[in-house]
This record gives sequence, C-alpha cells and structure tokens, in this order.
Amino acid sequence: MSELAQIQIAALKAVEEASSPEALDLVRVRYLGKKGDLTSLLKGLGQLLATERPAAGAEINVVKDAVQEAISLRKQQLEQAEMDARLSAQSIDVSLPGRAAEIGGLHPVTIVLRRIEAFFRGVGYEVVEGPEIEDDYHNFEALNLPAHHPARAMHDTFYFNPNILLRTHTSPVQVRVMEERKPPFRIICPGRVYRVDQPDPSHLPMFHQVEGLLIDRASSFADLKGTIVEFLRVFFEREDLQVRFRPSYFPFTEPSAEVDVQCVHCSGPGSGCRVCSSTGWLEVMGSGMVHPRVLEASNIDPEEFTGFAFGMGPDRLAMLRYGVDDLRHYLDNDLRFLRQFH
Repeated sequence: MSELAQIQIAALKAVEEASSPEALDLVRVRYLGKKGDLTSLLKGLGQLLATERPAAGAEINVVKDAVQEAISLRKQQLEQAEMDARLSAQSIDVSLPGRAAEIGGLHPVTIVLRRIEAFFRGVGYEVVEGPEIEDDYHNFEALNLPAHHPARAMHDTFYFNPNILLRTHTSPVQVRVMEERKPPFRIICPGRVYRVDQPDPSHLPMFHQVEGLLIDRASSFADLKGTIVEFLRVFFEREDLQVRFRPSYFPFTEPSAEVDVQCVHCSGPGSGCRVCSSTGWLEVMGSGMVHPRVLEASNIDPEEFTGFAFGMGPDRLAMLRYGVDDLRHYLDNDLRFLRQFH
C-alpha cells in the first residue's frame, strides 16, 4: 500500500506537468497502460491472501480512477489552451477593408444588345423572343420567300429534316407575333441565328440579329426612316451622324432599303479608309415596308394595316462601335480581349 501511495503522488504530478496532449498520453500509458504501474499492481493481487485481496483491489481502483479523472481534466485544459492559441493566431480585424475580388465584365455583344433594347423599350417597343429551332413555314414560307430562293438551299441553312431547321433570322418571331396578336403593336426580336458559313473575320456560323416590326393603321416609310436615323445617332452617340437609305430588295418588304452610316472610323464621305473600303459609308441594316403578302399570311388585312420592319446585326455594330477587326474574337474566350469591356 505504501508503494500505491507513491505511485499516486508521482502519477498526479506527471499529469499536472504534462505540457501537450502527446506528453499526457505518455503519462496515461505509463500508469494505466497494459504494462503500466497501476495495472501491474492489479495483476499482483494474486500474491496476496484471499482475505486481503478485496480491500487491496478496492484501494488500487480508487487510485486508478483518480489518475484517470486527472488525465481527463488535464486533457480538456490542454485542448482548450491549444484552441485559444489557434484562434488568437487566426484572429481577424473586421474593421480592415475586405479583399479585392476581380470583377468580370459583360461580353461586347451583350453590351450592344442591351443598348439596342434600351433604346427601343424607351420608344415603346416590346422585346420578344422565340424558338431557335424553327419550321420551314415560319422561317421562309410566311415571309414570302419562294421555294427557289437561295436562302432555302441546303448549303445556306442547317436542316434537321425537310421541314425543321435552325432559324436563319429572327423574322419568324415576328410572324408568330402577327399570328397570335391583333395589331397595332411594335416589337423587336433579338436572338441567335445560324447559317452555313466558314468562320472568318467577317462571318460566323452562329451570330446575332435584332429585327424590329411595327404594324399600325397609319405607318409610313417616313416613320421607318425617322426611327432608324434616331436609333443610329443615339447608338453611335453622334447627333450629326449621316445616314442614307439605298433602294434594295427583300422578299418580305416592299419597298425595301439598305441603311448606311458614315464611316465611324474615318468620319465618312470624302475621307475613306480600309474599314469602309474607301467609300466613306458602312452598311448597318436592312429595312422596308412589310409586304402585303406577309400580312395576309398572318391574317392581317393589308387594306387596313401597314407596317415597317428592319433588321440589324449586333455583332457587326459591336465591331464598328469598339473597333473589333475579327468576329472570331467574340468566341475565343481570350481574357485579354474581354477585359477591355469591363
């Protein structure tokens, strides 16, 4: 029993002096492990008389429980101290400014699309979208494109079957609106369109269009010209921008006109540069009065209603506005290019 008292004193002192969880575990093994001092005493009870064993065993277990409790308490103290040290080392001053995060930017075509939509919303147009997978009727037939028209050829259009295709323009959205609603209305139809083209600086097999349509009882070509001229001057932020209309042909409008603006790089006629092929003019869109046959195909009486339509390419407008020289830059995902538009 005197040996038991010495072991208890030594064990409790070792527990108190343990400075880390690892050192404390060594103390546990030394006194409570399979070959520990207290375990050895328990194994030695067999050498005592039978009448002495219960009392001796009880005293050893009391010491064993005391050492175990001391180890548990000391372990909690060491773990708490370790946690406090870690938290102290990782403390954060919440009054300091936050870490600067890199902010992304919009794609140049997205910026242009938003500018176009903002203008036309401001003058009462509604933005309407439609399916990119179209049928032959809405993409061609309802727009007065005859069966022999080159645009309907396999080498210009992505066909899934003879009747289903990837739309080649956003005009089918206009047809669907004319079928579903009663005039008057004014809409623009932005979206992706697809044509069979090899990628080069000025062509892509997937690009964007914004087409506009106004149907009313008293619309005229003068209304069309006024709308387009004002839009282009706002878009290019030039009040004195020169705009011209050249007679042209589109199956779905009559009369039709191509729209040119003075070159935004060399300041127009009389100058000339590589961008405008030294003409001083840049073609930016097509336009015209809606053909009566298109109105009739959508059950709109051409004797009561007239309308005008126009279509433009946001990709090309972005090239002119930002000086982009190759359409393929829009698809390369080159951060050096995209960061210019933050």
